[in-house]
Amino acid sequence: MDDKIQQLINWVNGSDNIVFFGGAGVSTESGIPDFRSVDGLYNQKYKYPPEEIISRSFYESNIEEFYRFYWDRMIYRNAEPNITHKVLADLEKVGKLKAVVTQNIDGLHQKAGSKTVYELHGSTLRNYCTRCGRKFTLDEAYKLACEDRSDFFKNPDGTYDPGVPKCPDCGGRIKPDVVLYEESLDEDCISNAVEAIERADMLIIGGTSLVVYPAAGFVRYYRGNKMVLINKSHTQMDASADLVINDSLGKVFTEIKNNCLVS
Repeated sequence: MDDKIQQLINWVNGSDNIVFFGGAGVSTESGIPDFRSVDGLYNQKYKYPPEEIISRSFYESNIEEFYRFYWDRMIYRNAEPNITHKVLADLEKVGKLKAVVTQNIDGLHQKAGSKTVYELHGSTLRNYCTRCGRKFTLDEAYKLACEDRSDFFKNPDGTYDPGVPKCPDCGGRIKPDVVLYEESLDEDCISNAVEAIERADMLIIGGTSLVVYPAAGFVRYYRGNKMVLINKSHTQMDASADLVINDSLGKVFTEIKNNCLVS
């Protein structure tokens, strides 16, 4: 076994207050593309830059184009948890992991069984009417979006793409409960995430480039000496980490499963 992974195994086995901080790279092995890699969303071509499309001002001014991008590139309704999600849930079950702090909006941590998950950027699984406040699941919002038959979403073959979901009670727009650019993070979520990181005896950071703020700044609240950074490429926090592993999360968490979760 690689010496760095062996060190990680030793630390996990000796810790009982682990926090995991993750980004888009956690879900790429579930078939959900990240944003900044060569094949990520930010390197694909659209009518507008993705950063502009997923902003609050764009949502307000160009709702049709927002939802065309949203349903096509941000929703993966058939995605399933991968080995990383599952091992993190198992570590929580045995009392080692105390919290997952995630920048992801796909809900896969909870689907894998994790209970304490702080979703810094919200979740596509939660949706609400911006007029009356009624709440909707992702499936409910998607079904309502498929009822939109406006010309904007009509294809040349006569079929329609999902459009703008409207509330059946009041006709208001339904918005995903995700934090768009120009929006603030939830204060309670921030407080809980920071407290968990401050109290952790081990912080594992995985699948994130650590360039999106304020979320990326949360790792600076860690006060221990077991900060592990797992990412395929280098990040700006490498020099601050106690252990850096440049490898796939799937490989690393398979080793954790085989060496830390043995009954």
